[in-house]
Amino acid sequence: MLEILVVDRELLAIDAAGGGQTTARLRLGESVLWKGARGKVGVIITDQRVLAVATQSGSWQEADYGRTEVHPETALLGERVALAITSERVLGFNGGSANLAEYRLKPREQVVAARAGENVGVVVTDRQALGLSPFVGGFFAIPLSLGDQIESVTAESNLATLTSDRSVLIFRATSGTWEKRSRNLR
Repeated sequence: MLEILVVDRELLAIDAAGGGQTTARLRLGESVLWKGARGKVGVIITDQRVLAVATQSGSWQEADYGRTEVHPETALLGERVALAITSERVLGFNGGSANLAEYRLKPREQVVAARAGENVGVVVTDRQALGLSPFVGGFFAIPLSLGDQIESVTAESNLATLTSDRSVLIFRATSGTWEKRSRNLR
C-alpha cells in the first residue's frame, strides 16, 4: 500500500509494505490540484505536470504539460495502473515497472470512455481502444470500426471489455492482447 502526502513543498510517497520513501519537490509557483493513491500506485496532478509513483520505485515519474495542453481534473487509479487524460494525451502509469506511458491524441480524436480496474486500464477514443497493463509495458491499441456505437466499457481485475453494437473487444492485461468477437447481427 502506498500513501501520498504533500508536506510544505515536498511530495512524499510512503511505501507501507516495504517501508521506503520517495520524494519530489514542487517547482516555484506550482500548485497541487489533485492527489490519490490506491494499492501500489499514486498520482499527483499539479498545474504544471502529472507525477506518478509506485511502491518500491526509486523516483517519481513525471510528464510536463505542453503550452496549450489542459491538465486533467483527476486520475483513474487501479491497484497497479493509473490513467490521466489531458486535452492532448493519455498518460498511463504501469505500477509493475513504474513507467509512464504516453499516447498522443490525433487531431480531433476524442476520448469517449476511460476505466481502471485492479490490474488493467482502458481508454476508448472515437477511433480506437487503448489497453494498459502492469505486466507488459505501454499502451496496446486496437482500431474501432467506423460507425461503431459503444454500449459499455468495463475494467475488472485483469480484463477490460468494450461492447459495441457490432462486436465485443476483450483486453487481457496478463498478455497485453486484444481479442475481437463479432456480434450476431440480425
